[in-house]
Amino acid sequence: QVQLVESGGGLVQPGESLRLSCAASGSIFSINAMGWYRQAPGKQRELVARITRGGSTNHVDSVKGRFTISRDNAKNTVYLQMNNLKPEDTAVYYCNADVVTARLTNVLYWGQGTQVTVSS
Repeated sequence: QVQLVESGGGLVQPGESLRLSCAASGSIFSINAMGWYRQAPGKQRELVARITRGGSTNHVDSVKGRFTISRDNAKNTVYLQMNNLKPEDTAVYYCNADVVTARLTNVLYWGQGTQVTVSS
């Protein structure tokens, strides 16, 4: 009933930037927290950044000062601005959203993932 569509991934060189977007659509009553996770080959999925409905944010230490999460509540969209990308940022990035559906059921939804590759 709810779909998260991600965009903005790609192949870049170290030091360059990317901006990821994730738009939620469907039978949505409201969205609480939204976040970005990533999973590198052979590793577990990890939280990169999280943002509450009111705009309070948290970023994992490895991306602080380089990545910035933001959201547009009117568009049900969350963004991840990634600056000064490093090879260790290479991973599949997934957005998620804590959604209160039209049936007033709280459900955690995930995007399909978008590949970010940082290589010279």
